[in-house]
Amino acid sequence: MRSDTPGTRSALMLAGFLAVAWLQVAAVLLVVLLVLEPLPGEIALQVAVPLVIAVAGLLWWATVRALRLRRPAPAGVPVLRQHAPALWTMIDDAAAAAGVKPPGGVTVVAGATVTVAQRLRLGGLAGGHRELHLGLPLLQAWDESRVRAVVAHELAHGSPALGGRFGPMARRGRLALGRIVPRIPRRSPAGPLLRAWARWYKAVDTPYSHAQELAADRVAATFAGPHAAAAVLRDGPALESMQQMFHAEYLSPGWQAGLVPDDVFGGFLRVLAARGDDMAAFRAHDPEPPGEWDPHPPLAERLAALAEITPEGPEPPGKPAGELVPDLPGLGRALQAVAFPVGGRAVVGWDEFFGVARVAEMEREADASLRALSRAAGVPVTGVGEVLDLAADGRLRKIAETVFGDLPADEVSGRITDLLALLLALAALHSGKARWRHSWTGTAELVAIDGSYLELHAPAEAAGDPATVGQAREWLTTLGVDITADASTARHHSARVPVLGGVVGVQVDGARTDLLVLETGLFLVPALPRTRHHESRRRLTRLATDGVLTDGSPAPASAPPTGTPGGGTATATLTETSAAEKTTTEKTVSASRFVPFADVATASATRNGRRSWEINLRDGGTLNVRSTLDSEELPGGWAALDDAVAFLTRTR
Repeated sequence: MRSDTPGTRSALMLAGFLAVAWLQVAAVLLVVLLVLEPLPGEIALQVAVPLVIAVAGLLWWATVRALRLRRPAPAGVPVLRQHAPALWTMIDDAAAAAGVKPPGGVTVVAGATVTVAQRLRLGGLAGGHRELHLGLPLLQAWDESRVRAVVAHELAHGSPALGGRFGPMARRGRLALGRIVPRIPRRSPAGPLLRAWARWYKAVDTPYSHAQELAADRVAATFAGPHAAAAVLRDGPALESMQQMFHAEYLSPGWQAGLVPDDVFGGFLRVLAARGDDMAAFRAHDPEPPGEWDPHPPLAERLAALAEITPEGPEPPGKPAGELVPDLPGLGRALQAVAFPVGGRAVVGWDEFFGVARVAEMEREADASLRALSRAAGVPVTGVGEVLDLAADGRLRKIAETVFGDLPADEVSGRITDLLALLLALAALHSGKARWRHSWTGTAELVAIDGSYLELHAPAEAAGDPATVGQAREWLTTLGVDITADASTARHHSARVPVLGGVVGVQVDGARTDLLVLETGLFLVPALPRTRHHESRRRLTRLATDGVLTDGSPAPASAPPTGTPGGGTATATLTETSAAEKTTTEKTVSASRFVPFADVATASATRNGRRSWEINLRDGGTLNVRSTLDSEELPGGWAALDDAVAFLTRTR
């Protein structure tokens, strides 16, 4: 029983957390009844109902919401035994080495991770169906020994042989509280006592969780070899960082432009092959400290423990992990269909994907600059032709000084040159006289259509001077650039505006509203009733994933998403959406409202108990946004709203 003692303590602490959550509800209800007991019958009845609802009912609702464990699984492709017998044989062997039953299923997912997903019941006191989620990037990048090591480690978490009879329950409890506690709203009446108990639980459980992780590392080392187990600890975070870089630098710009490449995972494999130096740099970075609820001990401690059992000499070569699956490229294409649903996007090759994405970024930047010039000039300035006219009569410099009044004169000149270079480049692209040349190893380069070097800085400097603007026009004519060319190279692909974050259930001018913060404005959707709060969150996540078009209208709905590349709200996941929810989404989105930041005159933020923001529009309207007790953010929602209002406050 001694080996059971740490796990028993953690399990008892978990049960105590759940008991405390409901006992405080019962205690408040008892106090209310004791207060009502001396009152006459009719008065007690008249007072009882509203008092119970206002006090005990509020606490009960806050407790239910805090303890609700809903964790949508990432979408993936199930791999059956008959489809990948070698993979399943390896998993069976890993389960035997860990002393557990094999998982009930295997699903290949898009993230560079391996997890054993288990349905948690009774707040983690009981478990349910277990399924192994195996990241496709690991099969692409690692050899078989590393995959064997990480699978054995994850399966070992459910072994009573490692943590005692109550070890699996203790593990589930740690994961459950790690999801429950951060979701408890600050103003929740159930929060103070639950957070206090959670701190006590964490102090008791952390030594046991660390010991359990070290034991799982030893299982991995025994099954796959100490070299492989240590390599997983070093390479796992680096591979995740490479995938994040791939999404941010390569995938997200084109995704926001309304495109999807025809081979997402093949592109990631090319990045891994081309940017080995970046992988080495990520591997050399100091590891981030474990999170508050992370059960893992520091990486240095884990590597030191493995070093004690690692023999000298290099790691023996292993065969690629991709050989565990008969058709890895085909599996990648099947996974792309569910992990990156097309929706209303166009499927193109990587070359077109990169080119259109770059042009879309340039157009967004140019549009913002031209709107600023238009406000300062008092007349519409819509393209390079109007800007050259302003430069020719000497007004461009004066307008720029109005826009950048707080900058020194030389910096204003630099901003004018940068804007003109951007507009000249766009004119050349729209006229078919320039193109983007992509490189998997570095930044893209703007070149002439024949691939030769395209000089833009000198013509841009000439275009900003009234005395030489004619030379810039001659350069454009010589190159064959039409400054009136239709700027629709990227926009015909239904470009999306980047979504920075979102909040469910705020008050906007007194009406309950769901809100997305876009790069160019606020997207407001009438909220669903409070009883359908979770449905509201799924709906807003779906809208964020599908995106908002540049005109402020929602993009065409896609299949149930697993998250868009590039982070932010994109990291939220969904796995199922009912037909009724789709109908609700279509009806409510039809009543949505887009408020461009260009229409904002002033903005301010206050915090008097609740968060609130006041946004005054140029047409005289006002937008008052306030948080509520049950407001809930999508990842980065509050920060995105704060940053947007702070930017508007500084620039208005």
